[in-house]
Amino acid sequence: MSALTAQPAPSAAAAPAPPAARLRPLRSLLPYLAPYKPQIALALLFLLLAAASTLALPYAVRLLVDGGLALDASGDRAAKLAAIRSHFLLLFAVAVALGVFTAARFYMVTWLGERVTAELRQAVYAHVLQQSPQFFETLKTGEVLSRLTTDTTVIQNAVGSSVSMGLRNAVLLVGGLAMLIATSPGLMLTVSGIIVLVVLPAVLIGRRVRKLSRASQDRIADTSGIAGEILNAIPVVQSFTQEAAEARRFAAANEQAFAASVRRTGVRALLTAFVIIGVFGSLLYGLYGGVKAVFAGEITAGQLSQTALYVAVVAGAVAVLAEVWGELLRASGATERLMELLSARSAVADPAVPLALPPPAGGVRVEFEAVRFAYPSRKQQPVLDGLSLAIAPGENVALVGPSGAGKTTIFQLLQRFYDIDDGSLRIDGIDVRRLRLADLRARIAVVPQEPVIFSGTVLENIRYGRADASDEEALAAARAAFVDEFVRALPEGYATFVGERGLRLSGGQRQRVAIARAMLKNAPLLLLDEATSALDAESERAVQAALRAAMAGRTTIVIAHRLATVQRADRIYVLQAGRIVDAGSHAELTARGGLYARLAALQFAG
Repeated sequence: MSALTAQPAPSAAAAPAPPAARLRPLRSLLPYLAPYKPQIALALLFLLLAAASTLALPYAVRLLVDGGLALDASGDRAAKLAAIRSHFLLLFAVAVALGVFTAARFYMVTWLGERVTAELRQAVYAHVLQQSPQFFETLKTGEVLSRLTTDTTVIQNAVGSSVSMGLRNAVLLVGGLAMLIATSPGLMLTVSGIIVLVVLPAVLIGRRVRKLSRASQDRIADTSGIAGEILNAIPVVQSFTQEAAEARRFAAANEQAFAASVRRTGVRALLTAFVIIGVFGSLLYGLYGGVKAVFAGEITAGQLSQTALYVAVVAGAVAVLAEVWGELLRASGATERLMELLSARSAVADPAVPLALPPPAGGVRVEFEAVRFAYPSRKQQPVLDGLSLAIAPGENVALVGPSGAGKTTIFQLLQRFYDIDDGSLRIDGIDVRRLRLADLRARIAVVPQEPVIFSGTVLENIRYGRADASDEEALAAARAAFVDEFVRALPEGYATFVGERGLRLSGGQRQRVAIARAMLKNAPLLLLDEATSALDAESERAVQAALRAAMAGRTTIVIAHRLATVQRADRIYVLQAGRIVDAGSHAELTARGGLYARLAALQFAG
């Protein structure tokens, strides 16, 4: 079981984690921030300068009120206007500084958020590509896509906005409190009340926000999983007229996602309302005391204005910090989901000390010795049960047998998508578990029964077999696989866009492109899984000729249900229930009268 699926479910009775622990998943982002220390330092500098400009505004307003507006009316009017003008210029200078530093801070932190998110998304995607097929037995592709998109967007907002806003308002909170202590110590009791009455309950509500955020992200992933699965199978859905049923299934999942989002939004709205009411109630109470102090002659009107603005700064900082706390809790949940993907370890990995394969010479030697295997999700149902076979370099062998006999599993084990449970599987005398995956798979070319065609051009799909191949080599493989025959009729030839999953090509055309791709790879071991199953009779004859040419000088293993395609094989292995029950040439097996003879009689009778 992968690390992703092995995570224990949280106990309902578990004690709630302290605030710092609930944000602990965000520490996982530090390695992605580490390369950008200069940019972080610059962003922090602009943040501090913007905060300092904000904190300077109340003091500038005090100077304006006491030094200009509060001048005796009998004084020199020109001097009074000059003083007011100088104070307004000071205010404007502070405003300019605030605007410039805020814009610079916004640019830097947004750049950091975009950069970190891009690298995190790339890291997760690259890591998922390394996972064995076992990983995808328990996780839908759509859920992976949801984590790559929705969750990274949440993190981007946190790194590129929420963290910056949180730090800025933390500086404003500390700075505002310091200025209040210096100018109006008496109002500190009110501010302390704000902290106690607003922040602590907000933290408690934030705990609920994080849980609901994780649940909301999971429900969104469910909808993505359903949509991804169905959109990749539109012809089947429409063929069985299941459009309405699938729409209802998606609607049900979508409504669950909506309900989870509404619950999260409701709790966050409650948090916001609580903070705003508490903060402004305390603010108004403090201002009321300040007005009474002005009437009593204890402070000046400028001091009252300054104090009111500092209280507003502190109150606003507390309100924003409460909002940022909710955002960070949500980002913590998203980070946790992404880190689950990154912490998943493939059941199939490179050995610590890999061995090197000898240079290929006329194919490779393949040996299965008493191999036992069952898929991880179905451990009680062995697919191969003591299977043994040996294929010499350059041999052309075929695997036949009823469905479920283990033929395709042999191909998967040869490419080491899974590891065998018991026995030995060797390539050129070396256990495949002692080889680097890239080295092993570089020796193998595959033509699957269901060809995979990527969105792009015909030539790009052929070159997928060997990215460094020249146009001449790719075109030669295309001609050998008789791709050239139908490409000439396409509007843009080899530059024709084939659509997602090659939907603009016929089944036979897709099969020929897949064959050309395998021929271009030019690997010493060729695996053909019903490689001509989608071809018409005329195309099959042409491609069979191409495949025979491709088989020359390499080991070839063919899976075939249509026995007419394997009559020329050097040897045919007959599989049943995960075992080799017979082996020989077509003539020998037919004369023997076993399972192969019965299958041949059924196919050739008509």
